[in-house]
Amino acid sequence: MRKAHSRRAIRMEEMIMHELGRILVENIQDPRLELVTISGLRLNTDLTVAEVLYTHSRTASEQDQVQQGLDAARGYMRSMLGKRIKLRHVPELRFIWDSFLEETIHGPPVNDT
Repeated sequence: MRKAHSRRAIRMEEMIMHELGRILVENIQDPRLELVTISGLRLNTDLTVAEVLYTHSRTASEQDQVQQGLDAARGYMRSMLGKRIKLRHVPELRFIWDSFLEETIHGPPVNDT
């Protein structure tokens, strides 16, 4: 995915990231998503897809549960986002685990192959 670099895209990224964080805290009741934090957002060049980077305070073994919770809440979060920021076209949300902090602390993952 090619990242958008226009001023409009940067403003939209900030707005969407802020609102998604609020939606997670205020509206989502899924216990799998209690300690999830939105750490970044990237819009593609035509602003139709948003890659939402997230972190969480759970163990690495619970990563799949967190991803499933986010995937289950994707449609609801997208509709809430459309109501809150009044976009004509709300981008498709794709949740990607942000491993940057973990790699900074523990080092990059080791390939045992």
